[in-house]
Amino acid sequence: MLITDLTMDEFTAGLAKTRTVLIPFGSTEEHGPHLPLDTDTIQAYGVARRLAERRPIFIAPPIHYGVCRSTGRHPGTLSISTATLRALVLDIAASLYAQGLRNIILLTGHAGVTHCATLTDAGEELLARYPEVRVAVLNEYQLAAETGRHLIETRNDAHAGEIETSRILHSHPQLVKGSAAEDYPNFPKGILVRDKQRFWRSGVWGNPGKATADKGKRLEEVVVAALEELVAELEAGVEP
Repeated sequence: MLITDLTMDEFTAGLAKTRTVLIPFGSTEEHGPHLPLDTDTIQAYGVARRLAERRPIFIAPPIHYGVCRSTGRHPGTLSISTATLRALVLDIAASLYAQGLRNIILLTGHAGVTHCATLTDAGEELLARYPEVRVAVLNEYQLAAETGRHLIETRNDAHAGEIETSRILHSHPQLVKGSAAEDYPNFPKGILVRDKQRFWRSGVWGNPGKATADKGKRLEEVVVAALEELVAELEAGVEP
């Protein structure tokens, strides 16, 4: 159930089926010279919509902004602060809670370390605020890391490479513009730099040349299946 498409009455009826909501987080961030800036959001919202076709679940409107440190100087990247992201999570979750939702999933297509840590921090705050709420925080890479590993040929593929290019070739082939060469960042160890693009010119972390639409389709299936399993565990009250 896409919240944006529901009427008031449909939302109320939905609460009789489920108290679970998924909030897709992405970013507006460079993804090399060949992929759209909205790549992370496309992936997260796409699997959320697929999941909603398989089971009753509320899907909140996607968040198109994230915390982007290593790509902050690349053309097109629009980053927000950790404070803003944390406040967004807490405010949106508070509103969803007031509407009757009790299981909250923060799914992010953007896997930046600081971004994900901020979502986790906000999730912990939600647990402290609302004793009856269950929270899951995860990124897509976690969902496909094991079961989808055999599909990927590129070692350490992470950003705008084989994985993400395959995903967009499958879901939005019209948005893939040309190709890009294999590349990896070369940041100095332990030293913070202002001009990050100097050490990561192309914005590609992996090998887009290995991407195919078929891989993207199979990876998406892996992610959706793993996500459905996680939702079932969350709704059953399973806590590791």
